[in-house]
Amino acid sequence: MNSKVLDYILLTLVIIGAVNWGLIGFFRFDLVAFLFGDMSWVSRIVYALVGIGGIYLLSVYGRIRSIEQA
Repeated sequence: MNSKVLDYILLTLVIIGAVNWGLIGFFRFDLVAFLFGDMSWVSRIVYALVGIGGIYLLSVYGRIRSIEQA
């Protein structure tokens, strides 16, 4: 898989996670739990994918730095 496609997919997941945390913080509303159930296997997969996406996107900092130095 092209790394650019993976970047966009994971960035989308992380944005979904950020919106969900914003909803939790402002309104005490967990969208993922509302859609998939409170800690159901589907919601746990969504939470795990968002977490993995966040960890993977840490590599963006390294790529930005290498582009600036080029």
